[in-house]
Amino acid sequence: MFNTGARVQEIVSLQTTDVRTTTPASVTFFGKGRKERICPLWPETANLVKEYFHQCGFAAHEPQSVFRNQHGGTLTRFGARLILQRHIRRAAVELPSLKRKRIHPHSLRHSTAIHLLKSGVDLSTIAHWMGHSSINTTHKYVSIDLEDKRAAIAKARPLASKSVKPSRWHPDEDILKWLESL
Repeated sequence: MFNTGARVQEIVSLQTTDVRTTTPASVTFFGKGRKERICPLWPETANLVKEYFHQCGFAAHEPQSVFRNQHGGTLTRFGARLILQRHIRRAAVELPSLKRKRIHPHSLRHSTAIHLLKSGVDLSTIAHWMGHSSINTTHKYVSIDLEDKRAAIAKARPLASKSVKPSRWHPDEDILKWLESL
C-alpha cells in the first residue's frame, strides 16, 4: 500500500493480472470512476509480490483476487484494516509510541504522498501517482508538510547567545564630509 499510495478499495480489488512483477514492475489500479492508473513498484516490492504469488500458487495470466481473507474469499476493506491493526499492535511492542497513533489504511496513502513530496517529487506527478483528478486535492499535502515544519520549529529553540551590549556609534567626520560632497 505504501509503495503505490493506493486506496484500500483499490488494493482489495486488485487482480493478479493487474500486477507486473517483471522489469519494469508495476501495478494497474482502477480508481474512482474506474479511472485507470499505473504505479511503478520498487524492485523489493516486486520481489515480495513475486514470492507471494509463488507461495499462493497464483498464475499471473489468470485473473484472481490478490488478497484473500481466511476463508479464501476476496479481502474486504474492513479485513485490510484488521490486518493493519494486528501488525501495528505487534510493532508497538518495539515502538510503544505507535499505541497512541490512529493508523488506518488511508494513513499509508497519506504517508506515500508526504514521502513523495519530501523526496522532491512535483505536485503534478504526485497527483497522477495518487489518482487525484485535481491537483487541488494533492495540494493539501503541501499544507500538511508546512504544518510539520511549523511543529518542528516550535520544538526547536533558538540558539542561546550572549547578550551583547551594542557599542555606541561615534560619527566619523571624514566620512560625513565625504557623504555631503556627493
